[in-house]
Amino acid sequence: MKIFNAEKIRECDAFTIVNEPVSSILLMERAAQSCVEWISENCKIHEKFAVFCGNGNNGGDGLAIARLLYLKGFDVDVFVKDVKGNFSPDAIINYNRLKDFSGISIKEFKDFQQESIGEKTICIDAVLGTGFSRKIEGEELKILNELNSLKNLKISIDIPSGLFADKIIYENSTVFKADYTLSFQFWKRSFLYPETGKYTGEVVILNIGLHPQYINETHTTHFTIDDEVVEKIFRPRDEYSHKGSFGKAGIIGGSYGKIGAAFLSVKAALKSGAGLVFAYSPKCGYEILQTSSPEAMFIEAGEKYIEHIEIDQDLVLGIGPGLGTHHETEESLLKLLKNYSSPLVLDADALNIISKDPSYIHLIPKNSIITPHPKEFERLFGKTKDSFERSDLAVKKAKEHSIYIVLKDHHTQIITPDGNVYYNITGNSGLAKGGSGDILTGIITSLLAQHYSPKDAAILGVWLHGKSADFAAEKHSKESMQPTDVIKELENTFLYINKKVTKKL
Repeated sequence: MKIFNAEKIRECDAFTIVNEPVSSILLMERAAQSCVEWISENCKIHEKFAVFCGNGNNGGDGLAIARLLYLKGFDVDVFVKDVKGNFSPDAIINYNRLKDFSGISIKEFKDFQQESIGEKTICIDAVLGTGFSRKIEGEELKILNELNSLKNLKISIDIPSGLFADKIIYENSTVFKADYTLSFQFWKRSFLYPETGKYTGEVVILNIGLHPQYINETHTTHFTIDDEVVEKIFRPRDEYSHKGSFGKAGIIGGSYGKIGAAFLSVKAALKSGAGLVFAYSPKCGYEILQTSSPEAMFIEAGEKYIEHIEIDQDLVLGIGPGLGTHHETEESLLKLLKNYSSPLVLDADALNIISKDPSYIHLIPKNSIITPHPKEFERLFGKTKDSFERSDLAVKKAKEHSIYIVLKDHHTQIITPDGNVYYNITGNSGLAKGGSGDILTGIITSLLAQHYSPKDAAILGVWLHGKSADFAAEKHSKESMQPTDVIKELENTFLYINKKVTKKL
């Protein structure tokens, strides 16, 4: 799915109004109706709503939502900044419509009393929308602070009030803390970064029928990885294929005390479909790897850590899990990079070794994939003040070095050498455990060995990793799920995507 900035979203609205054609007030009604349909379907045990509306079009959405909820039989109270306020043209229409209903109470923000809100009342935030560009103050600041102090279920319309659509918030800003955000048609970039995404709760994208011509023809460099994207990438297996059809993957990793990292990566590569998998590890890991992953072939590369790396040229490599940064390991890795020209996957200690000298980054073969977490990224490319700036720097470095950067985070980003950014929307906080990154390395290496392009291997690999984690969390909880559970759930993820792309009776 394309991600548009606030300006292009407004342009998309305007294009739809002119070319569908549809009036702006009817488009607002359509958006409100989509919210009410979702709310009435998912909030059946709640009977009362308190809707907080600003003076702009986001407030107009809220006023329309309040009316439609009332018509569905819900008890609704409405709070506005100022009953005599300077409403937008469409908001004033919905305000006047609402005044015709004697059963709906309309009060001002200053009249709101926290004790009047029952515990089963849902608070709906429609105070400030995507056009917001200033610091919150006055009655808006007061009402948002009061709402944030409540334990009631909270829903934001289109975007949490106080959040910018495309950039970091001001320091010490007040932002509405939603449990759900019902966003119209598109994700906003701010939903996808840790400093700002923490305010959205669960994001629900509602299709309000904006004009497909504008969406299809308008350029953007930012995308989410959804099922539609993955379905275009994934290739079901040809029934007449053989193990040679799916390539050879080599995982170079492991050292004394860190063989588990190599095991996780090897096992993930096997479960992701590579035809042959080789484990290049020190002798101390032989029994562990051969016992835990007998399907993989073991190549001894040292005693207690990697001391030498001798590989076949047709092997696709994933390097780093549990590798260590011993002097002999560093020399072996640098020697390999100087003599290896095909795309490979670099993670963990491989990146830590490369970060020791700025010149080492130039040894990475073009079109390779690196998978740093934020601290590893900092060691490679320098500090940034926030995750937005880190993403911008990653775009610059991916272009400069012709590499793919898988920037691991809650919404992991795949940054391509042509400057595009793909945000993954699968996965959960259960992945915040040691070993999760080792699994991702194995998955991406396996896909690259199966002749997926580096871009497709990175996008599909991150999606598979996250989707498997979602299945694991459903079974075991985010707290108790382990990286091995994620590997196990790869089978269900492949069943899921195969059903999506194959047409069978």
